[in-house]
Parts: sequence; C-alpha cells; structure tokens
Amino acid sequence: MTHIEQHKMIQELVDYMRKMKRNDQAEFEMFLKRDKDDEDLDEHSVRRLQQMYESYVPARLRNW
Repeated sequence: MTHIEQHKMIQELVDYMRKMKRNDQAEFEMFLKRDKDDEDLDEHSVRRLQQMYESYVPARLRNW
C-alpha cells in the first residue's frame, strides 16, 4: 500500500470515528498521529487499517 492510499483511507475513516468501538478509536488515533507525521505503517498496521476500513466504511462508499 502506498503512502497516498494509506492517507486516503485514514481521511475517509475520520468521518466514522464516532461509530468506532473504544479500542478501535484509540488505535485509529494512533494511525492519525502516524499519518500526520508522514510515517509509513508496518504490515500489521496496514492490515488492521484495512480491516477497520472494511468494517466501518459502507461498501457503497469504498473507493478501494
């Protein structure tokens, strides 16, 4: 996953933060901080981000 794709996923998930479970929200806030610092995510974090994306963003609105 490229940095641009990662950034777009995170930006789309921002709209769904209020629907996230507490643990997911805390983990997502870490992703936001890492994105703000322009850090690339490791493989485990990328998989977790994709799971959160599939879980919270409705299928009809997904761009990936």
